[in-house]
Amino acid sequence: MNKTCTYCVMDSTDPEIQFDNQGRCNHCRRAKATFLKEPFCLTPGEKRKRLDKLVEEIKWTGRKKPYDCIIGVSGGVDSTYVAYMVKVMGLRPLAVHLDNGWNSRLAVTNIEITLKKLGIDLYTHVIDWEEFRDLQLSFLKASTPDSEIPSDHAIFTLLYQSAAREGLRYVVTGMNHSTESIMPQSWSHGHWDWKYINNVHRKFGTVPFKTFPYMTYLQRLYYESILKIRWISLLDYLDYKKENAINILEQKLGWTCYGGKHRESVYTRFYQTYILPKKFGYDKRKGHLSSLIVSGQITREHALEELNKLPCDPASLREEKEYVLNKLDLTDSQFDEILAKPPKKFADYSSYETNPFYRMLNRGTWLTFGEES
Repeated sequence: MNKTCTYCVMDSTDPEIQFDNQGRCNHCRRAKATFLKEPFCLTPGEKRKRLDKLVEEIKWTGRKKPYDCIIGVSGGVDSTYVAYMVKVMGLRPLAVHLDNGWNSRLAVTNIEITLKKLGIDLYTHVIDWEEFRDLQLSFLKASTPDSEIPSDHAIFTLLYQSAAREGLRYVVTGMNHSTESIMPQSWSHGHWDWKYINNVHRKFGTVPFKTFPYMTYLQRLYYESILKIRWISLLDYLDYKKENAINILEQKLGWTCYGGKHRESVYTRFYQTYILPKKFGYDKRKGHLSSLIVSGQITREHALEELNKLPCDPASLREEKEYVLNKLDLTDSQFDEILAKPPKKFADYSSYETNPFYRMLNRGTWLTFGEES
């Protein structure tokens, strides 16, 4: 029987979870410790001063260019709120979007309406579908819980490339601790690790890479150390509350809520509501809800009530399964065969993890990068 944390709702479906004498898990203890550090421990006035200084730096470094920063947009709450706030602060962003073929209609509409009202230019990179389909199939066949990693990696790469192309030093992101502080590595790992992604593809793929946006750790080192490109987690400097942000976006921009986290991508929604629970026993809602508990946005009781609900109604799930399998060109029997394969881990494949320079780059990097609301 699963053991559940007494403070958040993480449980022993995470094989690496640890509990203290009070029954509290390592995830919420670590997250709470983070909120005792800067910028979270600063007073609202001190945070504002830090943020104002950052904004002035961004304006100054981009003063002679058409844009002064890059923002990523997916149509979700976090990235849309960032788009809204950077305009409020007087910045001139270029919005960057990765179209991997799985956007929901609502996501596309949200992006178009939001950016038009805010007067923000958009650059969209449309990924080669045959390459990407083959890569996603490779990860399904690899049997790890990391099938969302290719999209995340491509997004990170695209943001760096866009900043470099425009001669900009700042990427302002919607990644934040208030809604994304908890996600076990055993559930999702290797976002930055091109060696891992490439190794999985070499083992199971058939379509060679020609246009897929990727980044080795040396390329990342070049972007950060030579070009001095810096990522700013804007929402960590604000009193960011998800429900408040949703209300503002709906009223100010006509943005439409998805009714849940990660609903802007058809594949992400299906992967998290069907494949992860069925094959691995993982329910990512536990991490999302636990993050909100730690940041004081919901109670543990409310989170448990949410977990008692089905993540998706059965009829919609059947429709999505049919759509996903058809788009991936998989038969029901082929898909069932993939699901029946024994689960594997990130460590079962080659990666940069043993490289000391890669570990140095990733030190302190907290990721659910790419996780969107």
